[in-house]
Amino acid sequence: MSLRRCLAEFAVLIVLAALAAVGCSPAPCYPIPTEAQVEWQKMEMNMFVHFGPNTFSGLEWGTGQEAEDLFRPTALDCRQWARTAKAAGMKGIILTAKHHDGFCLWPNPVSTHCAKDVDVLKELSDACREEGLKFGVYISPWDRNDPAYGTAEYNEKYAETLRSVHNGRYGPVFEHWFDGACGEGPNGKKQEYDWPLFNRTVSELQPDAIQFSDVGPGCRWVGNERGEAGETNWSMLNVDGYTPGLGAPPVSSLSQGDENGERWIPAEADVSIRPGWFWRSSEDGRLKTVEQLMDIYYSSVGRNALLLLNVPADTTGRIPAADSLRLMEFRRQLDSVFARNLAVRVHGHGRRLLDGDFDSYSVLRRPSFEVALDGPMTFNRILLQEYIPLGQRVRAFRVEALSPDGAWTDIATGTTIGYKRILLLPETTATRLRITVTSSRAVPILSEVGVYIQQKNHRRYCDGANIYRVCLRDRA
Repeated sequence: MSLRRCLAEFAVLIVLAALAAVGCSPAPCYPIPTEAQVEWQKMEMNMFVHFGPNTFSGLEWGTGQEAEDLFRPTALDCRQWARTAKAAGMKGIILTAKHHDGFCLWPNPVSTHCAKDVDVLKELSDACREEGLKFGVYISPWDRNDPAYGTAEYNEKYAETLRSVHNGRYGPVFEHWFDGACGEGPNGKKQEYDWPLFNRTVSELQPDAIQFSDVGPGCRWVGNERGEAGETNWSMLNVDGYTPGLGAPPVSSLSQGDENGERWIPAEADVSIRPGWFWRSSEDGRLKTVEQLMDIYYSSVGRNALLLLNVPADTTGRIPAADSLRLMEFRRQLDSVFARNLAVRVHGHGRRLLDGDFDSYSVLRRPSFEVALDGPMTFNRILLQEYIPLGQRVRAFRVEALSPDGAWTDIATGTTIGYKRILLLPETTATRLRITVTSSRAVPILSEVGVYIQQKNHRRYCDGANIYRVCLRDRA
């Protein structure tokens, strides 16, 4: 960036801050999220559950010709899923109600390829409601079973499928997951999906549901299945001319967003706790480690994305014990890192940036502010949050540390912040920090600042009896 541009942007920050200082309320920096999008982002982590005929066949993509009685869980317990998710800190569960094989986990009135004798959506929606979790669904538009797939008739059948789920029978749906996969139909013709019809159908029945796809409109795929957002990650996206699936925006846009994007479409980062998405006994010993899960958390939630972690149910219809235990270890590590904010005062901003209340925000009247620590403290994590209801603003910032001997040192630089940004640093000892917003689309507005330490070694959470009681007990 040229010196002239730096000086110009710095002058803009000074003018905007001066307006805030004399009592002018900050104007929104468009585009801005809807209230539902803000509440969605606050969830931070949700559970994905892949479950269906593939659980029993060992396939990732079923053929659509599987017999309906292949799907026969021996001890289905969606309340166990919900207890596990809640204990792990998840706020919602999204179920693969219909994968590409076309098999429906509920009685779909326009399909005979459905679960017999059980309505898994009813079981799960009830369980989520009992545990205070939100309920979401994945319904693939690709259907390898339906003979109408590949014809104009299929689009209306798929819309009717959506209506059968979103008509209120299962209560509020917080997120609808649209997969853009589009295989060959029985006549060799690819289905031309009617996305406006699909989006409109969900919006009319569930107006607060966040609709996921490569182009939103509620949230976007992050561009990979590693659970990793770009270090620069704008919640805005330009989608004109793009469609879900093969017509998606470039991976760079999905990962990083578009600073000048016309629509607010934040990133969701999906990843599985196992190598595959559906359960296989051969992968029982190949779960991601706590360290890997922490890295995923920092690369998703810590980079302004929502983490959707897949934890598949097995052939009994329950989350396996090993997966539940790993989630509890992950939760314990997260809690241990963020239990204590080492920052005790933010000069010029009172307690608004340290009170843990996202809606208690502070307008930066100057580009720089100092954060006092509780004496010389050693840390390796810094957390920053913008107040996104008024837009995403920060383009770049830097962090300096004041050492116990009185010297200021640059320790980090960053680009976007968004809902949450977590910086990973070498262990650093300081008495205070200085954070400077070096470039911004409008006057910066922050809601939280945190300074934390992640210990190199952590005690594994091995209270097997408690895990069994919380996550694996029989249905009440």
